[in-house]
Amino acid sequence: MAKKVLVVDDEKLIVKGIRFSLEQDGMEVDCAYDGEEALRLATAQNYDMILLDLMLPKMDGFEVCQHIREFSSVPIVMLTAKGDDMDKILGLEYGADDYITKPFNILEVKARIKAIMRRTSPNQPGKENPKLVEHGDLKLDSESRRLFILGKEINVTAREFDLLELLALNPNKVYSREKLLNLVWGSDYPGDVRTVDVHVRRLREKIEENPSEPKYVHTKWGVGYYYQG
Repeated sequence: MAKKVLVVDDEKLIVKGIRFSLEQDGMEVDCAYDGEEALRLATAQNYDMILLDLMLPKMDGFEVCQHIREFSSVPIVMLTAKGDDMDKILGLEYGADDYITKPFNILEVKARIKAIMRRTSPNQPGKENPKLVEHGDLKLDSESRRLFILGKEINVTAREFDLLELLALNPNKVYSREKLLNLVWGSDYPGDVRTVDVHVRRLREKIEENPSEPKYVHTKWGVGYYYQG
């Protein structure tokens, strides 16, 4: 079944180029040119990936991303012309999974999309048997990529799920921030270890009763993070 991507950018030439390139790879592509249109499409349809420009008319990329995160964990890659680190970290705070800085190479965009889709696609060929983690009030299902606390489904992003899954399937093993960045985001990811800290903090806010005294994802000071099994 063809993967479905939503491309959002007010620069029509950029949208046209990305759309053409992704369709060449057999993907279905919808396009939006402002924030309101993007949110309407994301609400009405199910996408495998959203490419979302930061600077948009009517509603900026941060707002769109934040609204989408209220109802969907679809992978979101922010496109930004700004090289400022704070914008990148802000994008992650609002729920983005990744970012690409303009000007970009379309081959880089496609490679990043495919890498995220591979990681977030359930029932991948050759994948080990599905794993289920049940610990206290938490239940994590690797096959369906769903997370529950006290029986209630928790809406997490693709990266947040990948991070929690890695830690939960290897309880009490301490991972450095550098190692987590490499394993979850990939060795070619341009971001730094603050990305890991942002995701851990956001994950704790969603799964911990008291994020400052976590039950699940713990910090080993000066070393990294671990899941307490």
